[in-house]
Amino acid sequence: MTGIKATGEKKLMLFSGRGYPELADEVAECLGIEPTPSKLHDFANGEIFVRYLESVRGCDAFVLQSHTAPINQWIMEQLIMVDALKRASAKRITVVAPVFGYARQDKKSRGREPISARLMADLFRTAGADRLMVVDLHTSQIQGFFDGPVDHLFALPILADYVQSKLDTSQVTVVAPDAGRVRVAERWTDRLGSPLAIIHKRRDPDVANQVKVFEVVGEVEGRTCVIVDDMIDTGGTIVKAADALFEQGAAKVVATATHGLLSGPAVDRLKNSRISEVVITNTLPVREDHRFDKLTVLSIAPLLARAINEVFSDGSVTSLFDGDA
Repeated sequence: MTGIKATGEKKLMLFSGRGYPELADEVAECLGIEPTPSKLHDFANGEIFVRYLESVRGCDAFVLQSHTAPINQWIMEQLIMVDALKRASAKRITVVAPVFGYARQDKKSRGREPISARLMADLFRTAGADRLMVVDLHTSQIQGFFDGPVDHLFALPILADYVQSKLDTSQVTVVAPDAGRVRVAERWTDRLGSPLAIIHKRRDPDVANQVKVFEVVGEVEGRTCVIVDDMIDTGGTIVKAADALFEQGAAKVVATATHGLLSGPAVDRLKNSRISEVVITNTLPVREDHRFDKLTVLSIAPLLARAINEVFSDGSVTSLFDGDA
């Protein structure tokens, strides 16, 4: 049967939403299976219908959906997919969300604001999810929002191995674009054996996606600076960070990020910047009109497939990153 990998009495079934089926196909190929046939469509008023075309009773279900634009539609579709599996007696349901929607709303910065990341976790739990699998959360504390196991995967080995293959690491300085990325940047320095620099930035509280001041702390003069971030959204922050590094004498700047949202003016900003290369993974689809010469997209599918296989076989997801932390 398609979409099934069996081990003894257990069977693994992979389910794909419509947000990014190409990634699900790639993960399925790595696992040696096919996504389970499903019927998904929208009613005339925009409501979503889901029905699985094979029995899912007793299966170990993995529901893969990228929270890409239109993000609310694909989140809702994944919730409905989980509900359908629960009502069809799936034994265990793992939500695979390479990009966890609303992750940047993980705390109240000011009064009368929501904590939307917590709401997301509650919605998936209520829908019937037993487990979450995510890649490079905006903040690690979000793992505590979900009442169940959370497999927090890291794209660092994929990105760092690529950088290591392309650059002379003795000339590299790893750059954290803000204080929140310092711990991740330290893992990069451990892996590459490179020094660390930090960019201190102050945001304008009244303007979304707007940074006012950048200050570079660390030795960057004459060096190749590798900026490491979790996502590139509009590209404004990373381009300004690169400009600040060049002002301090950096010889070259490479930008890396797990998630390439590439919203609004991002492509034009990155294309016209002094950044030599932008390296991201395919946790989100990259439209053809968003691709440009400086952009390199690495596949996250093998990592997702390995993690899914570890969960299915009751192995250790942590073992995938032993020596990388």
